[in-house]
Amino acid sequence: MLGLLLRESGETLIDQIVRSVAARIDDRLLRGGARMPSIRAFAASHSVSAFTVVAAYDKLVATGYLESRRGAGFFVRERPAMALNAADLGTGGGAFGGSGAGAASRGPQSGFDAKPIDVVWLVRNMFRQMPHQQMPGSGVLPPDWLDGPTIANALRAVSRQNPTLLLSYGVPQGFLPLRQQLQHKLAELEIAAAPEQIITTVGVTQALDLVAREFSRPGDTIFVDDPAWFLMFGSFAALGAKVVGIPRLGDGPDIARLAELAALHKPKLYIINSVLHNPSSTSLSAAKAFQVLRLAEEHDFIIVEDDIYCDLHPGSAVQPATRLSALDQLQRVIYLSGFSKTMAANLRVGFIATSPERAERLADRKMLSTLTTSDIGERVVYKVLSEGSYRKHADRLRARLDGLRAKTLRQMERVGLKVDGSPSAGMFVWADAGCDTNLLTERAMAHNLLLAPGSLFSPKQLPSTRMRLNVAAMQEPAVWRFLEQEMHKN
Repeated sequence: MLGLLLRESGETLIDQIVRSVAARIDDRLLRGGARMPSIRAFAASHSVSAFTVVAAYDKLVATGYLESRRGAGFFVRERPAMALNAADLGTGGGAFGGSGAGAASRGPQSGFDAKPIDVVWLVRNMFRQMPHQQMPGSGVLPPDWLDGPTIANALRAVSRQNPTLLLSYGVPQGFLPLRQQLQHKLAELEIAAAPEQIITTVGVTQALDLVAREFSRPGDTIFVDDPAWFLMFGSFAALGAKVVGIPRLGDGPDIARLAELAALHKPKLYIINSVLHNPSSTSLSAAKAFQVLRLAEEHDFIIVEDDIYCDLHPGSAVQPATRLSALDQLQRVIYLSGFSKTMAANLRVGFIATSPERAERLADRKMLSTLTTSDIGERVVYKVLSEGSYRKHADRLRARLDGLRAKTLRQMERVGLKVDGSPSAGMFVWADAGCDTNLLTERAMAHNLLLAPGSLFSPKQLPSTRMRLNVAAMQEPAVWRFLEQEMHKN
C-alpha cells in the first residue's frame, strides 16, 4: 500500500505511516468508505509491529482521516466534496486556463479518483514534509546539507541584541547593514549597486511579484523562459498579464523566436535565469546575453534576471557565466537573488538590485504591500554573511553536488533516462523519460515518491516527456528501483 518506510529518516514509523496514508486520502488515491488493511496485515506487509499500526491508525482517526467501526475494522472517513476554486488553481484566462493550460493528463484510474497534476498539486505535496529522499522532483537541498548550527548561532546572537530593535518594524528598503553587505557581494559579480539600489524581499517570490505589479498592468505581456520556474506563471496570470514562453536552448533563449515574439507582443518584462537555469542548470552564453540586451533596447522591455542559484555556480573563472546585470549595470536589467536555496528557506530573505529610480518605486510598492520585511531574518542573514563562514559553506555545497552529479547521470542513463548535454553545476537535471511524465508522476505518488513533470515548467502546461530531477534527492534506492521498473515498461 505504501512506499518504503525509512528507519533512519529522523521521523518515527508511526508518523511516516500517518503522513503517507493522509497524503493518499488527500489525493483521493483512497476514497471515502474504503476499508483499510487489518492491523495484522498492514504490520506484516510493511515489516512493522502491530503496536505501530494501532498508534498510526488511532492518530488518523483523531485527525479525521479514518473511522473505526466496531468489529469491522478501520475505514476511510467520508468527506464532503469541495468545489475547486478556479482562481486558486491559476485558471481563467491565465497560464493554466483553457484547453491547453489546465489539461494536464490523468493516469490510468485503476479505481483511483486521482487529481489532475498542476502547479498547486506539486507545491502542496512539496510542503507535506516528506523526507527529501522521497522527493526527487523537489527544488531544494536536503536540510542536512545546510548549515543549521551556523543559523542557530546567528539567531542566538541576534536575540541578545537590544530587545527594542527586535520588537519594532524594520525599514521598507531592508536592514541597512545587510544591504551594505550585499553591495560587496554584487561587486564580486561585477555588478555595481549602492545600498540605496537594493531592496530586501520575502524571497525571490515576493521580488518577482513586486516587479510585476510595479512595471506591468492587466493585459500586458510578460515573457518567461520555456521551460522555467512554474510558480510565476500563475502569479503573473492572476495579475491579468499574458504569459508567453520563449524557448530555452542550451546556451540561452532562442534569439530568433525572442525577436519574433517581441515584435508581436511588445512585452513589458522578460524573466530569465542567466546562470543555472531552472530546470536545466544551463547558463547564458556571452553572445546570447548581448543579443538579449539588444532586443530589450529595440523593443523597450525590462529584463528581470533571477539569480537565485548564484552561489551554486563556481564562478566565471571556473565555468563561463554571463550575467546580464553585469553587462548592463542595472540600467535595463533588474537583478533578483536570495538565500533560500543555500542558507535557509525559512528565513525567506531575498533582494532586488536595480537603478535608483526603480529602487525607490519598488520600496514604495513593498511598503504599501507589507510595510517591511522581517528585520530579524535579515539580521540573521547579515550575521552569517559578515562573519565569513557562508563562503566556505557554499564551497562545500558545490563540492557535494559535484561529487554526486556524475554518478547520478550514469545511473539515469542506466535506467533509460536521457539528458541533453550533462550539466556541470547546480542541483537540477532536465531528463527525458520518453513518456508522458504526468502519468509517471501519478504512478510515483502511489509509491510515495514526488516527481516534477515537465508539463508544469511550461506556460502552455502541455504533456511532456521531460521532468526535473534533483541530484541531491536522488540517493534513495527506492527512487532508482521505481524509475528502472517504469522505464522498462516503455
